[in-house]
Amino acid sequence: EVQLQASGGGLVQAGGSLRLSCADSSFRFGDYTIAWFRQAPGKEREGVACIRCGDHNTYYADSVEGRFTVSSDNAENTLNLQMNSLSPEDTAVYYCAAGRGGYYLALDAGDDYTYWGQGTLVTVSS
Repeated sequence: EVQLQASGGGLVQAGGSLRLSCADSSFRFGDYTIAWFRQAPGKEREGVACIRCGDHNTYYADSVEGRFTVSSDNAENTLNLQMNSLSPEDTAVYYCAAGRGGYYLALDAGDDYTYWGQGTLVTVSS
C-alpha cells in the first residue's frame, strides 16, 4: 500500500526558508509524475511544483517560481520542496502527490493524481 508521508512544515517568519519532504520507502518516485500542491484556508487547492509533468522536467506555479525548488532523490525514495523567501501568502497545507508517469499529467491536473500524502502545515508569519 502506498503511503506518502509529507513532513517538514512548521512556523517560519516572512523571508525564511523551509524544506518539505515526502517519502515512502517502497514507492518508486522515478516512475511517476510527482508534485506538490497546497491549499490555504478558504481557497482552492493550487499546484505548486512538479517533476516530469506535461512538457516539463520541472514546472512551477508563477507564484513560487524563483523561490521554490522541487527535487527528487530516487535512491532515497523522497520528493522534496525547498522553499525560500517565504511570505504569508505561502501559508497553507502542503500535499505531495504522484500520478501516471511519462509526462502525462500537468500541474493543473490535480484531480488526476493517484497518490496523496497527508499534508503538512506551513505557516508564515509577517
